[in-house]
Amino acid sequence: MSINEITPPGQLDPAGLIRLMTWLGPSFPVGAYTYSHGVEYAIEDGRVKTRDSVITWIEGVLAFGAGRIDGVLFCQAYAAAKQGDLDALTGIGIDADCRRGTAEMALEATAQGRAFVSTVSQVWDDPLLARWASSLRGLDRLPSYPVAVAIAAAGIGVDLRSALTAFFHAMSANLVSSAVRLVPLGQTDGIRAVAALEKAVEMAVERAIETDPEDIGACAPLVDWTSMKHETQYTRLFRS
Repeated sequence: MSINEITPPGQLDPAGLIRLMTWLGPSFPVGAYTYSHGVEYAIEDGRVKTRDSVITWIEGVLAFGAGRIDGVLFCQAYAAAKQGDLDALTGIGIDADCRRGTAEMALEATAQGRAFVSTVSQVWDDPLLARWASSLRGLDRLPSYPVAVAIAAAGIGVDLRSALTAFFHAMSANLVSSAVRLVPLGQTDGIRAVAALEKAVEMAVERAIETDPEDIGACAPLVDWTSMKHETQYTRLFRS
């Protein structure tokens, strides 16, 4: 099954929209607000200090960093989940667990992944998500957040493009939120930044859908560097 076959045009079912808004909203207990993805040190180092530099930084994350990796993993997991292929999902989960440049980036992905699986399992019935998480535990691996969200989205019939757009929007909005608290930016400038990132989110979605899984990769060394420096930053509000 190709990616194009599972991304048909059409309206998002209202029930699916509500579920996505619940899962990716700020009140869903994955602890997203505790992660800055290196933004905290980038601000400390003076590399991010205005609304425009916040926008540029997050555009880079989406185009060249975690967005590049997570989008392809999301698409792979969505396709495998639609087919109910647990073996493929386990392999994708192992791959995702390895594709982090720093310890804090790995924590960001797996801690949110575990929290997402735990909450979804307690509130909604998703047998495939539960079996996937169990298979990873048996291999001493942790569930990655983008893969977990993709499996859950496929399970409720949300189309791939809508699910991935919501995921990337939540990612970018969370990074803007960290900058609002740290730069600091005003609330209105924060919303201006989120609005300015709409095109970057759209481009990240299309790039992920079009990328062959064999070509998965990223190149955002400065983001990884700020993450590593953050590990020893003297004062910190965030876990990454």
